[in-house]
Amino acid sequence: MFKKILIANRGEIACRVIKTARRMGIKTVAIYSDADRQALHVQMADEAVHIGPAPANQSYIVIEKVMEAIRKTGAEAVHPGYGFLSENSKFAEALAAEGVAFIGPPVGAIEKMGDKITSKKIAAEAGVSTVPGYMGLIADADEAVKISGEIGYPVMIKASAGGGGKGMRIAWNDAEAREGFQSSKNEAASSFGDDRIFIEKFVTQPRHIEIQVLADSHGNTIYLGERECSIQRRNQKVIEEAPSPFLDEATRKAMGEQACALAAAVGYTSAGTVEFIVDGQRNFYFLEMNTRLQVEHPVTELITGIDLVEQMIRVAYGEALALKQSDIKLHGWAMESRLYAEDPYRNFLPSIGRLTRYRPPAEVTEPGHVVRNDTGVYEGGEISMYYDPMIAKLCTWGPTRSDAIEAMRNALDGFEVEGIGHNLPFLSAVMDHPKFVAGTITTAFIAEEFPEGFNGVALPDEVLRRIAASCAAMHRVAEIRRSRVSGRMDNHERKVGSDWVVSLQGHSYPVTIKADPAGSTVCFDDGSELRVTSKWTPGDQLATLDVSGEPLVLKVGKISGGFRIRSRGADLRVHVRTPRQAELASLMIEKTPPDTSKLLLCPMPGLIVKINVEVGDEVQDGQALCTVEAMKMENILRAERKGVVAKINAAPGDSLSVDAVIMEFE
Repeated sequence: MFKKILIANRGEIACRVIKTARRMGIKTVAIYSDADRQALHVQMADEAVHIGPAPANQSYIVIEKVMEAIRKTGAEAVHPGYGFLSENSKFAEALAAEGVAFIGPPVGAIEKMGDKITSKKIAAEAGVSTVPGYMGLIADADEAVKISGEIGYPVMIKASAGGGGKGMRIAWNDAEAREGFQSSKNEAASSFGDDRIFIEKFVTQPRHIEIQVLADSHGNTIYLGERECSIQRRNQKVIEEAPSPFLDEATRKAMGEQACALAAAVGYTSAGTVEFIVDGQRNFYFLEMNTRLQVEHPVTELITGIDLVEQMIRVAYGEALALKQSDIKLHGWAMESRLYAEDPYRNFLPSIGRLTRYRPPAEVTEPGHVVRNDTGVYEGGEISMYYDPMIAKLCTWGPTRSDAIEAMRNALDGFEVEGIGHNLPFLSAVMDHPKFVAGTITTAFIAEEFPEGFNGVALPDEVLRRIAASCAAMHRVAEIRRSRVSGRMDNHERKVGSDWVVSLQGHSYPVTIKADPAGSTVCFDDGSELRVTSKWTPGDQLATLDVSGEPLVLKVGKISGGFRIRSRGADLRVHVRTPRQAELASLMIEKTPPDTSKLLLCPMPGLIVKINVEVGDEVQDGQALCTVEAMKMENILRAERKGVVAKINAAPGDSLSVDAVIMEFE
């Protein structure tokens, strides 16, 4: 077996590979840029080599710099992770020339499957069902519009060398096809150094379901079930699960066999993923083959018990698979939630900064319950603008789908992240959404169910009462603590009253607390009661409570006269007042936010790529005003209403912070 491998990547996937290598007794080498000097993968590896400045195109994807690190450390093999150089055939060729093993597929397979146009032609020849589309290269926007009309709208405009949602646009008409072609081309050039574009039919009511394959150099190819990846935003996967709640055994078998046929047709070895789009009648069409480890591979590992990284390493070493297709059994259900540094309250725009608090839920491996967190960050670390915004992949497993969902709900509630914007509230909202719970989802789920973006969750009365009762009990504990600190009375419980009014999310609940040494019984004015027990003490930022026999986990922050509570996707300001205080509070005038309707504010830290208008221009509702690039994605900012440009405060090339004023209107 290899004695030392280099991981040509960063973040959580580098940490993930290191864990398996360590278990196998293999030494590891990390590479890092200026921005990653203190990164977790650097700390975990046995050795680390600096390879250049923060931008990936000056460090992580510069082949010669990676090769220098290999020569310096004597690594015998390289695991590329995903992204960066993982599907770069020139990198694989460079490794072969140095006699270094590539923990991935052969160069020929990368070349054939890495190009989406070529891969579709090969898939069709191998008998794999494919989506109608134009497989040739497209010269310009005019040709893109012409081809889109011939295929029939809606169409998907995609980068040939793309992946991870970069360089993708859906067009429903000529104008969107023209604009989408240019944006896709720009993103593809920026992310992959390859701006080739192709167009295919966009399947309606689609599900994104992919098959995991595993092949060795001895002619063995097997599939390890499927993953449902339909919860996507801007073609970027957010939540994945395995197996799919939609497939039946016959469809699973047909998709698996076609995936293996495609892998065999290109002489594939190592782990790979064949992605399909599946319509409402379970017709499936080949999308692409990812010749690498997928981000969402943990859910497959959880339902099969197979370590895919270990299998990749063994195959690269020349070993034959120890598994046959008949050995593959799917056990239970697994969920993966991608925790991104994206602010859901600001239309999921990227967020950067220091993680002032990062406390994942405890990882658990029990017969009926698994919690796993693949991460590459730590408390106090920085989230950089230079790389992908993913912070962690939180995974749960349970015997059934409902068990896995409930485990994920509890794990998300207990995941503490502070200092940056993040999508934890949104992930929680999805886990409670009726369509997701029922499994009736498509790739349009987020666009259809959150058409105005995410503005938090309006919790039902039953849940609000549980939170109100908990906050009343916690407030009582805090008041007792405050009385003890003041030292003004010996009998502290007498000083703290029993009647309170709890206000949250537009509701007010008058309650009476009956306390005893074991907890509190909270009585509502309609006669109902909830029993609250907890070990929470003032200052704790996570409260684990039992409310009338049901668990409740709350993230707790202090505000004047109450708490900031976050739970199940809701971000609540909870005030606990005496009846007199509540009466007076109801008379207070609410503070109104400042008027920014005549300003275009930068919604994220980013780089101005283009300014589309000039001072004096009259703009219309929906008109493109400028383009901001952040975390390798282009974001077009549009006018919300008709107006006239009065002043422009930024120019292409300017780097702006959040809420910087880009332009002003009359």
